[in-house]
Amino acid sequence: MKIGIIGSGIVAQTLGGGFLKHGHDVVLGTRDPAKLAEWAQQNPKGKVGSFADAARFAELAVLAVKGTVAADAVRAAGVAILAGKLVIDATNPIAEAPPVDGVLKFFTNLDESLLERLQREFAAVRFVKAFNSVGAYCMVNPQFKGGKPTMFICGNDAAARKTVTTVLDQFGWETADMGVAAAARAIEPLCMLWCIPGFLQNDWTHAFKLLR
Repeated sequence: MKIGIIGSGIVAQTLGGGFLKHGHDVVLGTRDPAKLAEWAQQNPKGKVGSFADAARFAELAVLAVKGTVAADAVRAAGVAILAGKLVIDATNPIAEAPPVDGVLKFFTNLDESLLERLQREFAAVRFVKAFNSVGAYCMVNPQFKGGKPTMFICGNDAAARKTVTTVLDQFGWETADMGVAAAARAIEPLCMLWCIPGFLQNDWTHAFKLLR
């Protein structure tokens, strides 16, 4: 597939490299091309452009920016360009405040997720929440003694969720499809839980596993 990634931080760079590894074509969108100079050197098959360039190129797009600027990034990429396209939403609603006792603060509440806000504002975009409940180091083909970890996903478009499941299969994950966008009210706080061992014990190499 043609993958357009909106963002240039560590998550965007890691996922961009992962898609290239699995044979996809990738454009990384950024407001600052210099920020991606090293990534471009390490990934010569990848391309760098603006947010709009990434959105235009994409058959599948990835939103990988800070949650506080997620809506602005979609607008910068072009709402009309992204209309009808599948966008993996890897963002979390982390507030601009330090963690307390290892617990992050969110700018949303348990009655509304960031995914729902984005879906409501950009109704024509087919958002699917994924890759938000694990750190970048473990996103692409992680190796754990306990086997494949579980990625929890949700979104209002069932066909889009199936496509994301195929991506997660390639990336070495088991998928737990939690249904429509409202499920992000439970999935997004997994970021809080995942980060606690990191902040308290400097342990950032773990993931969730759903057992049946």
